[in-house]
Amino acid sequence: MPDPVVTQSLAGAANRRAEDVLHDLGSSSAGLTVADAAGRLIANGPNAVRTHKAGVWSVLWRQLRSPILILLIITAGLSLFLGDVTNSIVIGVILLASVGLGFSNEYRAELAAEALHSRVTHRAVVLRGGAPAQIDVVEIVPGDVVHLGLGAIVPADIRLLTCEDLLCDESILTGESLPVSKDPAPVAAGGALADLTSCILMGTVIQSGSCTGVVVATGGRAEFGRIALGLGERQPQTEFQVGLRRFSVLLLQVALALTSLILIANLLLQRPLLESLLFSLAIAVGITPQLLPAVVSTGLATGTRQLARRKVLVKRLVSIEDLGDMDVLVTDKTGTLTEGRIAFTAALPARSGDPADDLLRLGLLATEVDFSAGPISTLGQNPLDAALWESPRATAIELTGHRRLDVIPFDHERRMTSALVTGPDGRAFLVTKGSPEDVLRACTGIRPEAQALLDEQYDAGARVVAVATREAVGRTGISPADERDLVLQGFLVFLDRPKENARESLERLDRLGITVKIATGDNARVAEKVCADLGLVSGGTLTGPDIDRLSDSELGRAAAEASIFARVSPEQKARVIRLLRENGRAVGFLGDGVNDALALHDADIGISVDSATDVAKDAADVVLLDKDLGVLADGVMEGRRIFANTIKYVLMGTSSNFGNMFSAAAASVALSFLPMLPGQILLNNLLYDAGQLAIPGDHVDKEQLLAPAHWNIAFIRRFMLLFGPISSLFDFATFALMLGVFQAAPGEFRAGWFIESLATQTLIIFAIRTRRVPFLRSRPSLGLTAAAITVVAVGVFLPFSPLAGLLGFEPLPAPFFLALAGMTVLYLVLVEVAKSWFFSRAAQRPAGVRQRPASHQIGRRAARFSITAPVAVVGAVGPRRSRRHRL
Repeated sequence: MPDPVVTQSLAGAANRRAEDVLHDLGSSSAGLTVADAAGRLIANGPNAVRTHKAGVWSVLWRQLRSPILILLIITAGLSLFLGDVTNSIVIGVILLASVGLGFSNEYRAELAAEALHSRVTHRAVVLRGGAPAQIDVVEIVPGDVVHLGLGAIVPADIRLLTCEDLLCDESILTGESLPVSKDPAPVAAGGALADLTSCILMGTVIQSGSCTGVVVATGGRAEFGRIALGLGERQPQTEFQVGLRRFSVLLLQVALALTSLILIANLLLQRPLLESLLFSLAIAVGITPQLLPAVVSTGLATGTRQLARRKVLVKRLVSIEDLGDMDVLVTDKTGTLTEGRIAFTAALPARSGDPADDLLRLGLLATEVDFSAGPISTLGQNPLDAALWESPRATAIELTGHRRLDVIPFDHERRMTSALVTGPDGRAFLVTKGSPEDVLRACTGIRPEAQALLDEQYDAGARVVAVATREAVGRTGISPADERDLVLQGFLVFLDRPKENARESLERLDRLGITVKIATGDNARVAEKVCADLGLVSGGTLTGPDIDRLSDSELGRAAAEASIFARVSPEQKARVIRLLRENGRAVGFLGDGVNDALALHDADIGISVDSATDVAKDAADVVLLDKDLGVLADGVMEGRRIFANTIKYVLMGTSSNFGNMFSAAAASVALSFLPMLPGQILLNNLLYDAGQLAIPGDHVDKEQLLAPAHWNIAFIRRFMLLFGPISSLFDFATFALMLGVFQAAPGEFRAGWFIESLATQTLIIFAIRTRRVPFLRSRPSLGLTAAAITVVAVGVFLPFSPLAGLLGFEPLPAPFFLALAGMTVLYLVLVEVAKSWFFSRAAQRPAGVRQRPASHQIGRRAARFSITAPVAVVGAVGPRRSRRHRL
């Protein structure tokens, strides 16, 4: 039998001793056994707050839940009940085809999203039977003992057992921007969530230090889990999704106004109530681009596959939209602008005549590598220390007789590593190695020639590490306070050459309208030299001390201008990212180290590489399989291509549908019969929409990719109000042709207008898809061309097909098609003239304003706690199955 559900109050755990909490949870400092953990996973359920399973019924429900569609189904049922069987069957078949088409495309896209999400795992280190093991975060159970370090997202509510210099960013839960210091000591009872300093909370971020703790609550029982589940269907929305919602509101307003007027007019003309109601609702459905979700989903799924071919892996489909939206990229220098292969080149003693090998020996002693524990391993060491040990000269350095007594590891505040070492003579001394600026501040008696030597290396673009020492006779341990009164011994010089293609990649990003800024822990002059060599024009440099001196408002203004942020800590990187975002910029951050995790979490789009540390990859939204800015540029272009194609569909659908429905409204009042039957309107809309499913694979003009594009509802409204009436103008010409020239009966009239409206609104795709002259300067994709021609051919064939009688069509005379060809050509010419005028006006090129709802960050972070099964919502009586909570 599986273990019973283990529960523990977080507040109760916070004010009790850690040993007692372990006992209550049936665990120990060695963690759970594998068998215990398996049993608890069955009993408690996975540590999840979301599901990424593609749901057949949820997709189908999204297709059916349109209020207009539901009304149309009900009205068609009433029509059947009242004896209008033919019209009801036609409407029913068309509605089924429309729903089926949308369902099949959207469900295929959801399957692609599920496969994509399943490729990405988020892992944590736990103790199982006393041995560390990496497991998926959704497999964590109460009683697990977890080890976490800098940049990690806390995977559950955890009671601390031990910690070192632990600070947590809890802003996602408490709203407090300052990090909270943590300590395993019990706290007083009755404290608020922010006062539980002996606990760390699910979804928060380790800002500095490391810790070990025991899991108290998982999934929906954790504080973060309760909030994430409480959001329900209110998913985190990107700018793209907010635009879709606003666009839907616009369509609803237009549809309500138009259908109400039509219904009232027809009733005043004493038309049958049912016929008028059906016609009005068909108009409402006709003006709505019903396949917009399918077009968007298909575009995102297609984009995912394209990006994978270009060595870009996105963790969530909506990340593609964020990638295309990016207009500022903050990146580290190593491996993006440089080759990332750091090589030790020279040891430069501060005093001329001192042996270089003695300085190199001191540098090796001050690394975190344990040189006394058998074979030397640089696995997991920072790149500079690894390069030092792997250099050919290091193999000749003799360390026999040296013994390490204590070490202070490197951190991003001190930027130094110090070791207490005894030499062959048994005398203890302190050796410190780190950034020259910090080491020199701790030194006394610095010679002027030493500073000149350092400046010379900086000017050459070299990375430099300073080494200093002092006597420590009789000492057995050291602390950061001992890093003082040092004597400078010299400098270790490293080289990381600029990438050959870095200049080209920077130029590509510049052409895409992306401002590149460098955030590095290196010296400012070194970063400036690399940027100058690559032709990156600098807007100024801010150092870590500069950032600390500035207020948020001052730093926000300075960061917008500066191009280089040098000698910055992880917290300073994250602060710069946050303030750039507050300035309205869409900020991407590219990093691959542990010290980049905080900035990756805070960016709009976190980008890492396949060779990055686990913490960095875990924090990123996008993973580049090749650390190359050119690969990133490909990803940006794909994101923008998807947006551009979606807007094509929106502009075409709203303008042509609005024009046709306006024509139908006017004709229904002026004519003694309905200009088009409800079923014919729906069929026209279905054929048109089906042809537009090829849009996601269409080509996009180069100029549409050169800057981020944003939703602009005012722009869409202006476009609709200009091009819709142009469409109506040719509809009215068709009415005059059918009645005045051909004296058409109702069946012929409807067939003629059906073909004309379908031909014009389908073929206009070639004009509206580009701001250039179509075909001559902008060629559509083969798939889009074939789809458009097929749709028109089907429309022409229907009045002559066996289904003509059922659909209410009658055959048309041959001269009609000659007139149709002439009108279509004239229509496309007029559209080109209007298009040229419309896009020449400055008002049509506004800068959109980005949106980030409050739920965005919670939903984005909840993505890691996701499974392919329904998630249990925890109530007072235990778990129950939830609705789907999709990302």
